[in-house]
Amino acid sequence: MCLGIPGQIEKIIDKAKFLGEVSVSGLRRPVNLACLQNDVTDLEELVGEWVLIHVGFAMSRIDELEAKRTLELLTELGEMQDEWQEAQTSLKATG
Repeated sequence: MCLGIPGQIEKIIDKAKFLGEVSVSGLRRPVNLACLQNDVTDLEELVGEWVLIHVGFAMSRIDELEAKRTLELLTELGEMQDEWQEAQTSLKATG
């Protein structure tokens, strides 16, 4: 299964290498924007756009509402995973 994580392009780092800085829930990291280069005449046009990131590449643009809904769902799944692990640890300790 492939999972794309939503992020917002903050700035262009290196146009020649198609690199941009993308924020995912406040964490910033370099991401390759080469898959989006045909959508624009200048990479600077992508600043502020929301994208789906997979293994360091921005695969496609998405709208802000979809991005925020996906981030909320991922947060909920992470919280559920934490609760499940805590329950498993508790069961092992009492078992």
